[in-house]
Amino acid sequence: MPELPEVETTVRGVRPAVVDRRIEAVRIRERRLRWPVSRGLSRILAQKRVVTVSRRAKYILLNFSHGTLMIHLGMSGRLRVVPADTPYVKHDHVDLVFDSGRALRFHDPRRFGSVLWVAEDYQNSRLIKGLGPEPFDPELTGSFLHQVSRRRKTSIKQFVMDSRIVVGVGNIYASESLFRAGIRPGRAAGRVTLSQYEGLLDAIRQVLSEAIEAGGTTLRDYSRVTGEPGYFEQSLDVYERAGRPCVNCATSIRRKVIGQRASYYCPRCQS
Repeated sequence: MPELPEVETTVRGVRPAVVDRRIEAVRIRERRLRWPVSRGLSRILAQKRVVTVSRRAKYILLNFSHGTLMIHLGMSGRLRVVPADTPYVKHDHVDLVFDSGRALRFHDPRRFGSVLWVAEDYQNSRLIKGLGPEPFDPELTGSFLHQVSRRRKTSIKQFVMDSRIVVGVGNIYASESLFRAGIRPGRAAGRVTLSQYEGLLDAIRQVLSEAIEAGGTTLRDYSRVTGEPGYFEQSLDVYERAGRPCVNCATSIRRKVIGQRASYYCPRCQS
């Protein structure tokens, strides 16, 4: 599933191709995504220019003067910038055709993604309203995480993956961040100390920054806007490395299912 670095990489790839470009056509071949593609998009977006492209959590936001097109990649979705006359293939569900002669194409084999129009301020959308802060938000602190976690028995891994606490720390990056912070993923969130939360937040920011710089992590479906893979997989220390030696101490990496998600850790480096 594309996580924050993959979505941020997509935003950065899409931005130069669509900002200040006028939409000439909207081609919808399949409306049945996670939620049906918003009706009337051709009329709503006709001859309108994209003002900015941004991101909130895992939502890609094409901002217009009269509203926002919110795109979510779901489990297998990706956006590509292609010549407008490029023949479409199976699972190419939506095209936004621009005056440049290029199209922004949404491809999603599993159809868990979404393409939704929001006329009002997108921050008031039911999909956005309850989300926690961004991991790079300067107002997010280790002290905040420590305070919110008190008396919580849920695992620290599930805690940092909860989008109501902080957005964008998906399964891969939670495992990697906890490894760098030296915290075992199954440890109760309420038993993690303030100094450990400060170290964990630093680790989360480092891991996400490095992943964005590498263009994300390509394990299965994800690829960048250009079609190239992301290269952060080469930097993974624990994720999907069960049975292999720890990069720090050579102890075998272990795998444990936490909250129905595979978790990876070093039993010696993480406590």
